[in-house]
Amino acid sequence: MQTRLIPASHPEAIPQAQNLLKQGELVAFPTDTVYGLAADVRNSQAIEGLYLAKDRAASKAIAVLIGRMEYLVQVSVHLPLAVYRLVEAFWPGPLTLVVERHPDLPGNLSPLATVGVRMPDHPVALTLLNGTGPLAVTSANLANAANTTSAQAVLEQLGGRIALILDGGQTPGGLPSTVVDCTRTELKILRLGPITTGEIERVLRI
Repeated sequence: MQTRLIPASHPEAIPQAQNLLKQGELVAFPTDTVYGLAADVRNSQAIEGLYLAKDRAASKAIAVLIGRMEYLVQVSVHLPLAVYRLVEAFWPGPLTLVVERHPDLPGNLSPLATVGVRMPDHPVALTLLNGTGPLAVTSANLANAANTTSAQAVLEQLGGRIALILDGGQTPGGLPSTVVDCTRTELKILRLGPITTGEIERVLRI
């Protein structure tokens, strides 16, 4: 497979990426942290392709990214009020919420009955996601290799394994998102990131 790399600003870049994703191909794009690698969240074969392209263990779940709030109901069911409070306060941004997985999502997205969902704060990512709906997204790098913060770094690791890379310039990298488990009565922070415990607690007390 020949991997194409095109500027995300090109007028045909997003339409090409969306079309490839609909065909079951893999596309890398910039986010507000590192470059992500996406597949159609409704296509189990495309999700399998994510694992193969990265040499990723099937026991590791893949998160879902969305570009609009209304897409959240396509990812999960029985969302508690706390979820809506958190997303109103922190999305788009570095907050991943672990929620009950929608029964219509492919089983190979996660070995668990839950899924992590986030809305990234990056214009290229949001434009892509607003056109495709929810996408299965993992970091655009080989398993156990360094995260990628440029399109060239993605090409060096995944060239020949994926269909397209949208070059949106350097991404900031930094801390991965804060992760909150929203599947229990008392929410639990599973990983601290840019959003602090105090910030989350203040929102939930409102």
